[in-house]
Parts: sequence; structure tokens; C-alpha cells
Amino acid sequence: MVRIRQRHGVGMSESVKPFLWEVRVYYEDTDAGGVVYYANYLRFMERARTEWLRQLGFEQDELIEKTAVLFAVRSARLEFLRPAHFNQLLQVSVEPVRVGRASMTFRQQVRVAGTDTVCCEGEVRVASLDARTLRPRPIPRFVHERLPAAHEEN
Repeated sequence: MVRIRQRHGVGMSESVKPFLWEVRVYYEDTDAGGVVYYANYLRFMERARTEWLRQLGFEQDELIEKTAVLFAVRSARLEFLRPAHFNQLLQVSVEPVRVGRASMTFRQQVRVAGTDTVCCEGEVRVASLDARTLRPRPIPRFVHERLPAAHEEN
């Protein structure tokens, strides 16, 4: 297992900045009370992870077609802190914190864009699977090599 470098401050090694992606809250994202329905935070996080992969140069459909690899959520732990509302612009962060042989763990936040207001935060663990058998398989080396700088976890 490797852990992504997260060092801050003077004299420490370069930090890995979270990837940020913005999404507007549409009426369809809200519940009867006019706030974002809780399950939609998972959808926003999923889209942000897809865009994170895309900015690294990977399209998920191409990974499936060319390498028979797909990524599926293995676990998610979320805290719902503040409500987001219709028409707000949200910013979703993706911060890989652990990379294993066949899984990655991400720390993610959904906040109101331009503010410090965190609506939802948590960790999502994603497994690398063989697209034909849906069994775990190693993350392809060429994908692993493009991930942010990592070091061995003790």
C-alpha cells in the first residue's frame, strides 16, 4: 500500500493539491425541502473522480475497452455537515490518500464554491476490477505511474 504525500509547511516536500471540479445544483438534485438530496453528494463525488481521471489522461470507457479494467466503489463513509441548495455552485475536491495494488482511497469534500462552507465530506475507496469477471485485479502500471507522487505506507 502507498500513501500519497501530504506535506505542508516550510522545509517539507512538495504537497499534492486536491483536484477541484465545480457543479451547479439543479432542481432535480434537491428534495421536497429544497436542499440537495443526500444520495446526490455521492453522484457529485463520482463525477469529480471521473474528471480527475480524465485530467490524468484516462477515459473510463477506453480503460474498459483497451485493458478490461474498471473502477467500482468498494466503500464510502460520508458526513453531511451543511445543506446545499438549488442553484448553488458547488466545488467538489478529489484527494487521493492511499493507493494499493488493486484499490485507491480518496478524501473528498463538497463545498459551496468560493466559501469555506463544507456541505459533505468523506472517504471513498475504489477497487480496480476485471471488467469481464468483476474480480479484483491490479491497477495497470501505466495508470499507477500517472498517479500523484506516492511513498510507501508504514
